[in-house]
Amino acid sequence: MIIYEPRGKALEYSPLAANLYKGCSHACIYCFAPKATFCEREKFSSPAYIQPRNGVLEALEKDAKKFAGDKREILLSFTSDPYQPVEKDLGITRKALEILMAYNLTITILTKGGAWSIRRDADLIGSNPHNAWSVTLTHDEPNISLQWEPGAALPEDRIESLRYAHEQGIKTWVSFEPVIDPGAVYRLLNRTHKFVDFYKVGKLNYHLRAKEIDWTEFKERIEDQLKQLGKPYYLKRDLLEAHAKKRL
Repeated sequence: MIIYEPRGKALEYSPLAANLYKGCSHACIYCFAPKATFCEREKFSSPAYIQPRNGVLEALEKDAKKFAGDKREILLSFTSDPYQPVEKDLGITRKALEILMAYNLTITILTKGGAWSIRRDADLIGSNPHNAWSVTLTHDEPNISLQWEPGAALPEDRIESLRYAHEQGIKTWVSFEPVIDPGAVYRLLNRTHKFVDFYKVGKLNYHLRAKEIDWTEFKERIEDQLKQLGKPYYLKRDLLEAHAKKRL
């Protein structure tokens, strides 16, 4: 199956998901996907490894028929990115969107790709008012972003994709996960809140940098700012648990 029900922490993001590609050229140093897919990290982001999953579109159409009309969101994607550069040539994500929209399904995009992607596919994503465009934002400084996410679109490009989606009447949300610098998150919130409808916030895990951040202070401050701006939000369990642990 291509459309599946996520488990564990992934379920906090979406009730259904589909991964179209294997591997990802973003090469984010915090990425969980290589381990989750039993692949060496270096190999996972190598051009020779990155390709559509075998028979992905045929399998997706079979699944889409079974799920036809289901109102649950299908997230693209957890273990890869639907808009990494190879998509420009292959168009697998666009073909997948055509299939999913034909069966009246609801999708959420989660990407670190640039504005080219939403400009190309806004017609399909905007065809269902329940669809959403979401972007992961970790830092606002290009040089720092490149250190953590060397193959991903730069922050300004991702922000522009949100602005464009909003202008097209498409729902938007931001994933502030992982948080690698609280100060950058506060600045990104201030820069994006006028054209972002919803925020999800989760801490950094499995990296030494996580021990340097006061998660209690961050949780309280980001929540206060979100409330002041009147923005709907969701704090992930790992952040809430870190906050509760610190307070004990």
